[in-house]
Amino acid sequence: MKFSYNFFRDYVSRLPKPEKLAELLTQHSFEVEEVKKTGGDFLLSIDILPNRAPDCFSHFGVAREIAAITKSTLKPLLVRGLISNKLKTRDYVSVDIRDKKACPRYTAKVLTDVKVGSSPKWLKDRLRVCGLNPINNIVDIANYVMLETGQPLHAFDGQKLEGKKIIVRFAKNREKIVTLDEQKFDLNPDVLVIADIKKPIAIAGLKGGKIPEIDKKTKIVVLESANFNPRVIRKSSRKLNLKTDASLRFEHGIDSNLTELAISRAAYLIQKIAGGKIAQGLIDIYTKKSYPKRIRLDYGYLIRLLGIKIERKEVKSILTKLGFKIIKEKFPNLIVEVPTWRLDVSIPEDLIEEIGRIYDYEKIPATFPIAALIPAKRNLNAFWEDMTKNILKEAGFTEVYNYSFISEDEVKIFNNENLIELENPMSKEQKYLRSSLIPNLLKNVQKNQKSFNKIRIFELGKIFGLKIKEKRQLAGLISGDDFYRLKGVMDLLLNKLGISNIWYDEHQPTPGQSKKALWHAKKCAEIKVDNKEIGFLGEISPRILQSLKIANKVVVFDLGFDKLQKLASEEHEYMSLSKFPSAVRDLAVLVPRGTKVVQVLNKINAAGGKLIRDIDLFDIYEGEELPQGKKNLAFHIIYQAKDRTLKSKEVDEIHQKIIKALEKDPTWQIRK
Repeated sequence: MKFSYNFFRDYVSRLPKPEKLAELLTQHSFEVEEVKKTGGDFLLSIDILPNRAPDCFSHFGVAREIAAITKSTLKPLLVRGLISNKLKTRDYVSVDIRDKKACPRYTAKVLTDVKVGSSPKWLKDRLRVCGLNPINNIVDIANYVMLETGQPLHAFDGQKLEGKKIIVRFAKNREKIVTLDEQKFDLNPDVLVIADIKKPIAIAGLKGGKIPEIDKKTKIVVLESANFNPRVIRKSSRKLNLKTDASLRFEHGIDSNLTELAISRAAYLIQKIAGGKIAQGLIDIYTKKSYPKRIRLDYGYLIRLLGIKIERKEVKSILTKLGFKIIKEKFPNLIVEVPTWRLDVSIPEDLIEEIGRIYDYEKIPATFPIAALIPAKRNLNAFWEDMTKNILKEAGFTEVYNYSFISEDEVKIFNNENLIELENPMSKEQKYLRSSLIPNLLKNVQKNQKSFNKIRIFELGKIFGLKIKEKRQLAGLISGDDFYRLKGVMDLLLNKLGISNIWYDEHQPTPGQSKKALWHAKKCAEIKVDNKEIGFLGEISPRILQSLKIANKVVVFDLGFDKLQKLASEEHEYMSLSKFPSAVRDLAVLVPRGTKVVQVLNKINAAGGKLIRDIDLFDIYEGEELPQGKKNLAFHIIYQAKDRTLKSKEVDEIHQKIIKALEKDPTWQIRK
């Protein structure tokens, strides 16, 4: 915003030179972008923050800041003109406000016998410095007072007002107006206008109309000083694509108590420069008066917040210089009255900021804060969720986020029961709250199977039901891979979560439900810890895969995450690695197809005893070369002792013992 240095000279008793003034303002939270000499004046381009617009979009407002910074005296505005006892404002104009929310205050004053002409040179120069073109003495004074006080004003030719009446109302649809600069506007009911009894004569808060403009023949001047709702002016400006100096100020909000000061100042200057008589009285419609706020300021809190002790006397001086009033003082508190033009000040911290700003932040030494640093309370839910997700991501899985809804078609495919139906679903695809994460995971496979041969995904989210209400569930899948691959992932996950005593129990669907079951009838297991079920692991039923047109088999795990979290532990038992070498022997056994791997593993462990460190199933084969109804299981058996190196003969003896134990079952055959 452009400011005139000579303007400030009128108000501040000890005004620094332009360059020094720019430095001081910048030091106290005002950014001066440019200082430029122009004629006998200096232009200062000052960036005013939006929160300071109500008081600092004016020369007098910035002068108040300068006086406080430099500890100078702020000179008051001269507003008292000679008032004629024979003339009354109400005899020349009346005002009717149709929407008091849109126009909280409207003030009007009348001057007669004015002489319209050219403005004095000093007035023209100051307007030009601030980017405004001089027009005539009446209009120039209205603009000058706006620059001076921040309150936009407008002057009408009183003899051109139809019915001697001003009406503040919203425009009628397709109403028209021609503005002072010859622009034509089509109005609508969103635009607030100033009108006489026949037509709009100004666009409220934006620009005056052509018809009642001030010209050389004008003898009666009606001054308008109003306060408009910022939202209304912003909306009008946007609708008409019209921005003016007045609208800029109204859009940021203006103190409603400013109208009377500004109109009195304008009347004083008009009488001084253009002659004329000031009519007695003031039309002032003020619907909801704005009163000063009061804030209690704790002096001790001020010191703690700023980190420096400022004398109480200086605190009071700073506040007084800025226009605040000390109403009451009772140690350690000050009751401070906030002037109505400071719309940005409402809490003690605002006052402390003002004190620190004027005192000068540079004087406040940098000190380390003294405070007790208390770590945030640990969120166990978030901790275990993050750990679980990281383990699965490291195992090659991708996390997905699905909607918490399923469609009616999916309900039929998965035979879901105990579902919560939405009263007002967004679409048919989102009619029910999900009671399982699996349906949406399978839909992910369905949509991505053309692009990927193998898919590894998981989701940790909430499921819902009439009985369970809401709980957290963890589910994931591998498409195009086998049951044992995912079982290995489950072992990895549970071990890293510190969960032991894991085993997999055979799961059989409820009698009569096998045709509708989610899981493959022969390839599903309950995941148990200490004989308590925590979830399921298995292949998805071919019926469901066929319904969803999924080509590859899909293996899924489904765990109750709340159960999992209760069992999880950060404590892990450390077992030192044996320093003695291990020996590996391979073993292949031909068994009936219905034989479970765990049955073979149990016999191997029982026969091998403590010298077996690990057993790895590395192949399951069912081919045409094998006898009908048989399958081949191949194992790596790792032998290792903690206290010695095993001899080859000793390993062979244990291995033969295992073979004999397996061959006791006549349906099992060791392949050589």
